[in-house]
Order: sequence, then structure tokens, then C-alpha cells
Amino acid sequence: HEADDNGHVTYEEACDYQKIRQVVEEKLEDYNMEPKLISMDLAMFRDAIMHVSRIHRVLCQPRGNIMLVGVGGSGRSSLTRLASYIAEMTTFTIEITKNYRLFEFREDLKKLYNTAGCDNKPVVFLFNDTQIKDEGFLEDINNILSSGIVPNLFLKDEIPAILDAVRKPALKAGYEETPDHLWDFFINRVRANLHVVLAMSFIGGSLRNRCRMYPGLVNCTTIDWFHTWPSEALQEVALKFLADVQFSDDEMRPRIAIVFAD
Repeated sequence: HEADDNGHVTYEEACDYQKIRQVVEEKLEDYNMEPKLISMDLAMFRDAIMHVSRIHRVLCQPRGNIMLVGVGGSGRSSLTRLASYIAEMTTFTIEITKNYRLFEFREDLKKLYNTAGCDNKPVVFLFNDTQIKDEGFLEDINNILSSGIVPNLFLKDEIPAILDAVRKPALKAGYEETPDHLWDFFINRVRANLHVVLAMSFIGGSLRNRCRMYPGLVNCTTIDWFHTWPSEALQEVALKFLADVQFSDDEMRPRIAIVFAD
């Protein structure tokens, strides 16, 4: 897709699958070359590329948030990191420790809000349901998705610094120089730059119950289902990792290829 001078996005259908695959694999190579990023050894088969395309498309939309529903190990986090890199956005995840509770979670949210609102940088918040050590995490995420406002996130003495950081761009955008208008500008900026990606599992009844308690998880996100990978995908993954294996008997390689082809 391409954006015009007014910021409107125009989509064009991509009919050449091999060209799309080549672009995605090149981006993956560039990602693995980044010194600050942990390299990912991924096999980019058709279904994986389709998921990357969906995630990328949502991230490029205004206030685009997405919920990836699938079992652990299905590639939700890895494909999100790749899609975020292609969209030129940084990916942020929390680091769960023994003493990580709601206070530490809100401190991380403050960092996200400052990056998205004060620094005006697009950022992807990747959150996995295995990181829910406190149900208050989901309540705050629900507020981020629905209104962008997390009650009592910032202390009173922290707000003036935020208002000063957004004062000039807010005035340039036509906002009045009052605390309420500057705060509205800050929140709108956060909602425009902060994209939430939820990696949730459908096993058990926890997802169903959480969606009932926090409707923003469904109402304010695009849902992408990670179904079981097809046999073609598994064959491509196996052949990718067997390509560099040295067999003692040269006759084994074609036999293995025939097994996967069947």
C-alpha cells in the first residue's frame, strides 16, 4: 500500500506470490542483520506470509490494534516482530520477573505513553496471555484500546512535564494552550502511535471469560486466527532445516524429499 500527500492509504492487489515472498524474506534478512535485535530463523511459507501481511496492514491503520488467537509456538510473536519491523515500528514487550506486579506494569505503560505521546514515535506493544500475572493488566489494556486513558496512570507531579513536551506540536496543530486541550492532544497522539498486539490462546475458557469482562479486547481489535499449520507448511519448514544437514548416505536425501512430497 502507499499513502498520498493527505495520508490516505491506497491498496493495490499483489498478484505475484513469489515477489511477495521475496520481499518478506529480504526483510527477514535485514531484521536478522540488526545488531540490537535477536535474530529469528523462520521458514516463510504461504500461511506465515499471509499472517505477516495481515498484521502489517492493521499496524499501518490509524489506531490499529490486533488480537492473534492461537496456541503457543504458532509463531504469533515472531511474525509480529517481523511485521513491526517492516512497518518501521519498534516492538516493546514486558519482562516478567518474580516481583513483577501491577506497579511495574504501569511503569512500563508510562514508558510506552512517553514514547508514543511525547516522542511521537510509533511503537507496537506485544502482550502475551502468559504474561498476565494480575487481571489488572487486562483492565489497563482494555482502557488503552477503548479510550486511550488509563485512570491514575500518571502522578500529578508527572503531568506538567508531559504537557510541556507536547505544547509546541499541539499549538502548531491548532489546539488551545490549556491543560485539558494539551492532555487531549497527548492522548490522541498516544492512540495514533501506540499499537497493541495481543497474543491469546483459545485453549480453555479463559479467553471467552476475559472477552466478556473486557469488551475492548474484541470491539477495538482486529482478530486474526492462527489455525493449525497445513502439511505444506510443515514440509517447507522441515526441508528448510534439512537442507544443510550432511547425510552419510547420499541416497537418503532424495528419499527424505520423497517422503515430504507424499
